Amino acid sequence: MKSTDSREWMLGVLIALLGVGLCAMASQPGQWAHWRGNAQQTGVAEGTLADKLRPLWTFQIADGIESSAAIAEGTVFVGGLDGFLYALSLYNGQVKWKYKAEEEIKSSPSYRQGVIYFGDEMGTFHAVEASTGKARWTFKTDGGITSSANFAQNRVLFGSYDNFLYCLDIADGSLAWKLETGGYVHATPGIYDGFVTVTGCDATLRIIRIADGQEAAQVDLGGYVASSPAIVGDRAYFGSFENQVLCVDLKQKHIEWAYQNPKREFPFYSSPAVNGRAVVIGGRDKLLHALNPRTGEELWNFPTRARVESSPVIVGDRVFFGAQSGEVFAIDMESGKAVWEFDSGSGFVTSPAIAQGKLVIGSLDGDLFCFGE
Repeated sequence: MKSTDSREWMLGVLIALLGVGLCAMASQPGQWAHWRGNAQQTGVAEGTLADKLRPLWTFQIADGIESSAAIAEGTVFVGGLDGFLYALSLYNGQVKWKYKAEEEIKSSPSYRQGVIYFGDEMGTFHAVEASTGKARWTFKTDGGITSSANFAQNRVLFGSYDNFLYCLDIADGSLAWKLETGGYVHATPGIYDGFVTVTGCDATLRIIRIADGQEAAQVDLGGYVASSPAIVGDRAYFGSFENQVLCVDLKQKHIEWAYQNPKREFPFYSSPAVNGRAVVIGGRDKLLHALNPRTGEELWNFPTRARVESSPVIVGDRVFFGAQSGEVFAIDMESGKAVWEFDSGSGFVTSPAIAQGKLVIGSLDGDLFCFGE
């Protein structure tokens, strides 16, 4: 081979290798914009996490954390029970800004096109510029807001403890429509094929047209529901306070199957993570359950020392969650065995936020942890 040909060949190899590296970097997702990861609330994260995570930084919110974080623009956004929304650097935990709401923040923030959306316990829904922490607009309801925001086209949707589901214009917060239910709307609504689907404290799943707010169907669930629906295909999965995990066929508008632990009768407050292999959900029976998504048959369960209200997140072949006993776990999806854990000394009701190879989760004692490699 001539020297010129050799140099050209080596240059081609280097360019190819560089291209592979750049593609690998580009495929690493940069954000976790919604508390369940996407509009269908499946609780499945793209990208990867290291086999053995370690704490990279912590941040303290004195009054505690019940709001799960969002990650976007290299920033972690999290609400505190002190009434502040915090914007922290994903890389070192330094405060970029904080925004004062009117009351405690239990609603998990959602990110959309440079704006953060969340509610507070005074019933005010906020739209805040992600880069500056300046209020863009607010909207007042008549009850506390624990529900997170979800999005469809140019609209933002959320529930309130005044028994209404709200749909606002995302640009200025003007009311597009609102729908009254028979109880608190604690859960976050899921988006499905031009419809919004919401479970409620009135024991009803409602399917509502996003365009005009008209209710298309109801499904009687037989009990109070705080769990948010995870939607895969035509099916919605969630837990109930009647000690069941339910699968509803959204096309046929009926309960496809119901799972109940045969030995422990406890409610399900956690919202599920769902992929093609399993429905994974935490229970107040101190177990993390994995169920067959087609039949509801239990695949495995993983015991903890306290109730599991944290909603799990699936990353590849592992599922991550926090327990009220103080641990953050990684469970192998195939075997149901723990492959990593971290004991924080404080309970968790929040859910993991996962982006750029990092996992962020906040504890009831107010410690926000960022784990990574």
